[in-house]
Amino acid sequence: MFPEQEYEGLEPASTVRKLQRLAEHCVRSVPACCGAVATLSDGGGDGDGDGERRTSATHPDLAALVAVQLDSGDGPIRAALDSGEPVDAEDLLTDERWPDYRAMALGSGVRASVTLPFHRAGMDITLNLYGFRPGSLGHAAHGCAAILGEEITAGLARDRRYRAALTEVGQLSTALRSRPVIDQAGGIVMHVLGCDADEAYRVLRHVSQLTNRKLADVAAGVVRTRGRGLEKELARLAPDAPRR
Repeated sequence: MFPEQEYEGLEPASTVRKLQRLAEHCVRSVPACCGAVATLSDGGGDGDGDGERRTSATHPDLAALVAVQLDSGDGPIRAALDSGEPVDAEDLLTDERWPDYRAMALGSGVRASVTLPFHRAGMDITLNLYGFRPGSLGHAAHGCAAILGEEITAGLARDRRYRAALTEVGQLSTALRSRPVIDQAGGIVMHVLGCDADEAYRVLRHVSQLTNRKLADVAAGVVRTRGRGLEKELARLAPDAPRR
């Protein structure tokens, strides 16, 4: 088995470790497989390399086979993602599809490849298996490699949903903590300007946008000073505010 090489992207490091294990397990589980590459990118991309893609390969030459496909915008990865079905290249010596990919594969000693696509939770994952002998991976698309790919994809989807849930909980907690301060600041602005609540909150939002600060931070500053020294500035931001 080739030594492993890992490439970092935007997903957590744990994601790459799972892709790495997927590639390694496939090499051990598929007798004719000489190496493997697992990739992950956000679904809906065009696969031409513009988006971020996580790649974990069991050999650097195989990682280069992914790069050449991204550079050319063509190859079994694109074909598999477009069709949603495995793409099998039984003998790259006679297979005339994807000339750039084919040339690099043959230069690396690869004669056969199969690419399995998986899509879930907004992720596109591919499992790419390579063989030295032509026709050696014909059954890989529906064997243990497919099962391993489904299991890893399901696990990564759960991880992504969990991270999204944690982010939402954090945002809600922040909103709940900041709301009393924003309400208090709104009351101070209403008193200073003699305006109604809607106008007060509009002024606070305007200050937030102008200063590129969070609304909660702006509100905290107003509360801290009790509006002292801000009368002219607040009035300038709300010239049409009704006076009481």
